[in-house]
Amino acid sequence: MPNERSSSITHSRTAVAVLGLGPMGRALTAALLAVGHPVTVWNRTPGRDTELLALGARPAASAAGAVADAPLVLLCVRDQSAARTALDAAGQALRGRTVVNATSIAPEDARANATDAEARGFRLLDAAILTPTPTIGRPEGTVLLSGDPEAFTAHEATLRALGTVRHVGADPGRAAAFDAALLDLFWTTVHGYLHALALARAEGISGAELAPYAQGLPRMLPPLMEDFAQRADDRRHSGDRSSVASAAAGLEHVAHTARSRGLDTSVLDAALAVTRRAVAAGHGADGVSALVELFGR
Repeated sequence: MPNERSSSITHSRTAVAVLGLGPMGRALTAALLAVGHPVTVWNRTPGRDTELLALGARPAASAAGAVADAPLVLLCVRDQSAARTALDAAGQALRGRTVVNATSIAPEDARANATDAEARGFRLLDAAILTPTPTIGRPEGTVLLSGDPEAFTAHEATLRALGTVRHVGADPGRAAAFDAALLDLFWTTVHGYLHALALARAEGISGAELAPYAQGLPRMLPPLMEDFAQRADDRRHSGDRSSVASAAAGLEHVAHTARSRGLDTSVLDAALAVTRRAVAAGHGADGVSALVELFGR
């Protein structure tokens, strides 16, 4: 039995429903339980709530049942289709509540969901979780939210149990846009590193030998990111430090080396094609950041 102090804390906390118990949904639930929020959980596939029930979560037999006593609903499922299925399953039980959709979706889907929510009588915030499950509930856990500012203000204190939360605008699709842009950076970076490991292996260099030198590159990126961001915002791309033409030469060298070893160079070839188009369009002497203008067109 909980002692008197813990019981009073629990009852002073906002009740939350969590729909979706994949790894991230379970992490969100655990973070809320850790600070005393009553949490009801539901998952389309049964059997994923065992550990959460041991922590104090309450099970629900249906999505509608899960949200019945919760002014705040967290939705965290696989994709837009699963999100729509869960929202439809909750049905009229969502009326008057705030739903935070932490599913990775496209910005236009987030906007469509918000329009649908308004028609159905509940408020919707879209959430982009930018950090992995071990960070949830800790300051390094980062969650961006967009949509109804009043809904965010009303539930900000509860949402802070998840980590560092920030409202990034009233446009419901804005958090998803941040998410897409940052995933673009992450996956192209991961692909580049894995391709580098394959190239190194083809030349008789082990991953362990390459890794210490590869780890030096990320330390160079923060000032470069700030510089490129400012150039992109200003739409000024001086070639005082590096040029599009030099980038094309570098990519040609890497692609040739990889191709000579029989490696797949499809991504390198695509990057080289874009860079060559920029040179052909007269941007060879401009800074590499000028490529943002070509991508934009």
